[in-house]
Amino acid sequence: MADRKPPLLVIEDDPGLQAQLKWSYDDFEVIIAGDRDSALAALRAEMPAVVTLDLGLPPDPDGTSEGFAVLDAIMALKPDTKVIVASGHGARESTLQAIERGAYDFYQKPLDIDALGLIVRRAFNLHRIEQENRRLVASASHDKTVLGRLITGAPEMVKVARTIERVAKTSVSVMLLGASGTGKELLAKGLHDASDRADGPFVAINCAAIPENLLESELFGHEKGAFTGAVKTTEGKIESAHGGTLFLDEVGDIPLPLQVKLLRFLQERTIERVGGRRAIAVNTRIVCATHQDLESMITAGAFREDLFYRLAEIVVRIPGLAERHGDPVLLAKVFLKRFAAEMNPAVTGFAADALAAIDAHDWPGNVRELENRVKRAVIMADGKLVHAGDLDLGEPDEESADVLNLKAAREAADRRVIRHALARSEGNISSTAKLLGISRPTLYDLIKQYDLQT
Repeated sequence: MADRKPPLLVIEDDPGLQAQLKWSYDDFEVIIAGDRDSALAALRAEMPAVVTLDLGLPPDPDGTSEGFAVLDAIMALKPDTKVIVASGHGARESTLQAIERGAYDFYQKPLDIDALGLIVRRAFNLHRIEQENRRLVASASHDKTVLGRLITGAPEMVKVARTIERVAKTSVSVMLLGASGTGKELLAKGLHDASDRADGPFVAINCAAIPENLLESELFGHEKGAFTGAVKTTEGKIESAHGGTLFLDEVGDIPLPLQVKLLRFLQERTIERVGGRRAIAVNTRIVCATHQDLESMITAGAFREDLFYRLAEIVVRIPGLAERHGDPVLLAKVFLKRFAAEMNPAVTGFAADALAAIDAHDWPGNVRELENRVKRAVIMADGKLVHAGDLDLGEPDEESADVLNLKAAREAADRRVIRHALARSEGNISSTAKLLGISRPTLYDLIKQYDLQT
C-alpha cells in the first residue's frame, strides 16, 4: 500500500477557489472546509501540518472576525500548525495581526497557484524540521543520558561517568573535584544509584552554606538540652544517611576542629551526637566534593592531610561546561523544553544566532549558568524562537593576543571552528563536513589531528 500523501487543509468558502485548490496539488491530500465547524473537525481528524486560511469566512465573509476566530482555535488546538492566511489588497493590518496571533505566512489575492505552492511546500518542510528537532530534544534525555540522569554527549563527561560507575559498587571513598555548577551533586546521586546502597537514603549537605557553629550539629546531631534551643534529640546528616550515602559538598569549608571529628567517624564508623556520650554505630558511605585546591590548603594548614587521604581514595575531576564540546547546545535544548512547558509554551526552539552564541560562550558558571540563561531567554522571548539577544550573553571574548605564532593561531582557529560545527550538528560527521565545506575524510583527519574525537 502506497504511503498516504500529507494532508493539506484548505479553509475557503468560495466554491470556485475550492475547486481550483483541490486539483492544484497532486503531492498533497487536499481537504476542503468552508466554515469554522468543518475546519476544526478536519483539524482534529486529520492533524494537518499546514493549513491555508481565508480570513473572510461566513458569517462574516466581508470581514475578518470569523477567520481570526478560526486561527485562534487552530493555535489553541495544535500550536505547531503552519497556517498561511489569505491577504487581499490593502489588508496589511489584518495580515500583520494574523502573524502576531501565530500565522506562519500569507498569500496575496488574487490567487497565484505557483506562488502559494512554494509557500505551502516551505511550510511543510519547516514543520518537518521542527518536528525532528522536537524528537531529538525529547530523546536527548534517553539517548544522551549516563548514570541514570546525567545528560551529556561529550566524551570528557562520559569518561567521568564511566569512572564513577566502576567505583560505585566498591566501598572506596570518592572525591569529586570541579568548579561550581558542574553537576557534582548530580554525579554523587548517580554514584549512589549505581551502588549497592541504592535502596538506602541519599542525603546531601552543603558545608559552605551552614554557619560554622551549626555545622557540627547538622552533621552529627544533638541530644535534647545540648545547647539553648535543643528542645529534642535530633539525628544528624551522617546518621540520617545510615545504609545509604552522605554527600558532603564543599568539604573544604569544614573547620579544622570538626575535621578531627569527621576523621574519627571515618576510622571508627561511630559518631557521638553533640551533648551525648554514647557511641552510635553508623553505616554511611561518604562522597565529597569541592572546588577548592585542598592540597594547597593542606600546605597552608587549613585542611588535614590524613582526612584528605581518607576522603580521596578515588579522585574524579569534572570538566567545566566549556570543555564538554557539544554539551552546551544539547543541555540548552533540554532546558528550553522544560522551561517553555512551565513558563512560555509559545517558545519552540532556538534561532541559529542563539545556538551560535551558546556554543561560543565560555560558561564560567557552567551548567547552572546555562540553565539560568535559558530560563531568562524563554521568559523574554517574543516569538517562537529564542534569539541570541534573549540570552543576554554579551559580546564574545576576543581571542588572546598572546598567541603570536601564526601556525598556533591557525590551529587554535581550526579547533574552535570544528568544535562549533560539531556542536551545531550534534556530532553528525556528514552534517559537520557540509557546514565546514570540506569532505568527510578531511574532517576525520582534522578530528584525529586535533584530538577532537566525538
